[in-house]
Amino acid sequence: MILKSLSILNYKNIAEAELQFSPGINCFIGDNGEGKTNLLDAIYFLSFTHSMFSNIDSQMMRHDADFFMLKGAYTHDDGETEENIYAGMKRGVKKQFKRNGKAYRRMAEHIGMVPLIISSPDDVLLARGGSEERRHLLDVVISQYDNAYIDHLVGYNKALQQRNALLKMEQEPDPMLLSLWEEEMARTAEEVYRRRSNFVEQFVPVFNSVYKSISGEKEQVSLRYVSHCQRGPLLEQLQGGRVRERAVGYTLHGIHRDDLEMLIGGWPMKREGSQGQTKTYVISLKLAQFDFLRKTISQTTPLLLLDDIFDKLDAGRVEKIVDMVGGDGFGQIFITDTNRDHLDSILSASQVDYRIFRVKGGEFFNT
Repeated sequence: MILKSLSILNYKNIAEAELQFSPGINCFIGDNGEGKTNLLDAIYFLSFTHSMFSNIDSQMMRHDADFFMLKGAYTHDDGETEENIYAGMKRGVKKQFKRNGKAYRRMAEHIGMVPLIISSPDDVLLARGGSEERRHLLDVVISQYDNAYIDHLVGYNKALQQRNALLKMEQEPDPMLLSLWEEEMARTAEEVYRRRSNFVEQFVPVFNSVYKSISGEKEQVSLRYVSHCQRGPLLEQLQGGRVRERAVGYTLHGIHRDDLEMLIGGWPMKREGSQGQTKTYVISLKLAQFDFLRKTISQTTPLLLLDDIFDKLDAGRVEKIVDMVGGDGFGQIFITDTNRDHLDSILSASQVDYRIFRVKGGEFFNT
């Protein structure tokens, strides 16, 4: 997929922008806080129907504005089929999201239409943070190529909320109603677990290959999927855990507690990895996700967004990443950095078309 142009009104600190992009590499240079990441977030919004930082859409408006609007003009990999995506919201009114002028009945129908992978400094939370971050990683990738995945996940979360509400009741909950929601949890969990398990099995070799290329094979890394569903039927675990879960007031078993263990040398990355190793690990995860989606989603190359990724990496690893993203395996790329030298290195190593923008105060200038 290629994003040809983007129109922005009142999105975060960007009052107004009309941008034409290169089909190759697009670079955004500026100090921190000028609007580089906000531009990438606008592109992300048009892929996922929400910001990468918050699901509260009203927070995306400029403080003095009553609305925001995003319009992206895309072409498919065939260079002919066009897509026009619109997102807009007035303060106090539900947002609108349209494809070629037609509003979606459900926002989830849009996910995967414009596949996208972003790597940013916040990715260190994948290794350093809790399991919720890593489940989100699984959900973001799988939902872009498996339309049924979101439906099963939403169904599971609804059943989980209902069961938790029953567990919190002062009086003893209706056992028939409890069983009903447990059966729904078990049914949808099996579908989610199967898809997550299949993804991880296929993804690990791709990730290992990317990490080796960037690190120069200096470390051994791995990923391990952990789920209660690996212990046996989830329904039996839910039924057997009722007494304890009534005492604590929430569900202790299920796919909402799944994890993707990130290991280096057989030990947890959060405990053993240096800053450079951790950054290499999470960047490798994102580049491997890109490669996986590129091969999985027929005839649709994802957009790749790289937000200030070179900090805390040694020169050798920066060079490996530069060589990788400048090669033929990647499509349209959006890169932000405060350091022009990194971007000049990328452009000199690449034979593809490029465009450079200077960013200041939410405004964009061609250089």
